[in-house]
Amino acid sequence: MHVIVHGGAGSPPESPATRQETLTNAAEQATAAEGPMDAVLAALRPLESDPAFNAGVGGAVQSDGEVRTDAGLMTDAGQVGAACAMSGVVHATDVAHSVGTETPHVLLAGDEAVDFAADMGIDTGCDLTTAETRQRYEAADPPGGGPADHLEWVRKHFSGTDTVGAVATDGDRLAAATSTAGRWFALAGRVGDVPQVGAGFYADDRGGASATGEGEAIARFGLARHAVELLDTYGPRQAAEEAIAAFEDATGGRAGVIVLDHAGHTGAERNTAAMQTATR
Repeated sequence: MHVIVHGGAGSPPESPATRQETLTNAAEQATAAEGPMDAVLAALRPLESDPAFNAGVGGAVQSDGEVRTDAGLMTDAGQVGAACAMSGVVHATDVAHSVGTETPHVLLAGDEAVDFAADMGIDTGCDLTTAETRQRYEAADPPGGGPADHLEWVRKHFSGTDTVGAVATDGDRLAAATSTAGRWFALAGRVGDVPQVGAGFYADDRGGASATGEGEAIARFGLARHAVELLDTYGPRQAAEEAIAAFEDATGGRAGVIVLDHAGHTGAERNTAAMQTATR
């Protein structure tokens, strides 16, 4: 099994060595999976559980004080599943997997996605905040009232870019997945690029990609699909480089992307200050 994992593109992290060890262990664990789909799930579960990454526990808090998780995954055979805007769900990628394998749909959202997760045996009702994230939210003097009352505060505070993702292949099959808690201080209910096919994740017979960064810009551009399409012309390393260059030219945004082809060749590029990755 060939695997590449990223821990999000953005500012340099605290304790980068510890985070790198976690990423390396996640990639190593994924290589023991029976297939690429199981591999990307195995790679992302420990990252969703680790507050050092912006997915699941310790993730970004929205304007109403809630952490909401999103994820999407896709195989080279075109199987797709995604889930978004879920409160209390650590392993959003597991929910996305169940959507893709157990329903005729591509995407489930909100409370109904949480109910579906519970019926699939996935833990719900979890406290995704930590003492640090609660303190950060309260220090920003959060607003009261409804969404309209939150807008000015959101415009002032909205920030952050991190997410996590993985792509895996056994030389035949391939899968890509991305998971996030979104961006800090977003309007309650905001959903970014991560669960959108072709934006936060994409896979086909050329390869797969997982994107990370400023979700609104990534969604408008379709970064993950663009990176995979470039495999028609380039190897994964240059495809990632060309994709980020084109993304920056078109949007002025900040992002990163990882790319893997069926031969196990990898690529990773960013125009942010940092993006940690691990390969196996």
